[in-house]
Amino acid sequence: VRDCIQKTLTEWSSKISQDQNQETLEVLECSVAQAIEKINPEERDELKVSAKLFIVGSNSSSIRDAVDLACSALGVSQLDSVIIVPPPVEDGTNLSLEYLQPYWKELENLVQNKKIVAIGTSDLDKTLLEQLYLWAQVKPSSNQVNLASCCVMPPDLTAFAKECDIQLLTHNDPKELLCEASFQEVLQESIQNVKANKWIPLWLLRYSVIVKSRGIIKSKGYIVQAKRNAS
Repeated sequence: VRDCIQKTLTEWSSKISQDQNQETLEVLECSVAQAIEKINPEERDELKVSAKLFIVGSNSSSIRDAVDLACSALGVSQLDSVIIVPPPVEDGTNLSLEYLQPYWKELENLVQNKKIVAIGTSDLDKTLLEQLYLWAQVKPSSNQVNLASCCVMPPDLTAFAKECDIQLLTHNDPKELLCEASFQEVLQESIQNVKANKWIPLWLLRYSVIVKSRGIIKSKGYIVQAKRNAS
């Protein structure tokens, strides 16, 4: 992730003048057009577009921004699946249904508005997954389990997922895919005269475009949104 951000920022900043650099940094919208392959509408039915959304320093309202930006970048009107990773809970606090609810409600709205087909979760144990399933209007279609935390799927989680038709997937993402300090360090290295410590990453979305019939990845990438503190 760090390398992708650094290469994009370096290439972007090299193509703009110093004056533009200072002015544009009020927003920090950096993209390299040739790096993103838009999907041909004629091929859309043959492809599955999935995303995993890591909320870093923002609230549930930014989920819509992330999905809209992903759809726009890829040239599609809808994502086939989105897995949500809420921001880490404070030390000494356990992840709870109440903590998840605002994020899940935002995803449900996007399903109802036909921006997403299926929504899933990450690293929920059987108890919390069951609580979410019973409460949610749009049920989770999948739950990712970190390979580092368990070599074998917990039997109670497996049984519940099978009973409720929830797909259990594995992943090896770190708990914090993009921390504030790492993002600021990349920013400092990539763009001249930027006050990196003012910038905070809000969310990171990782997308993949898969050819359904062959199960191969056609393209993949990251979209990141950050904001600058006024203080």
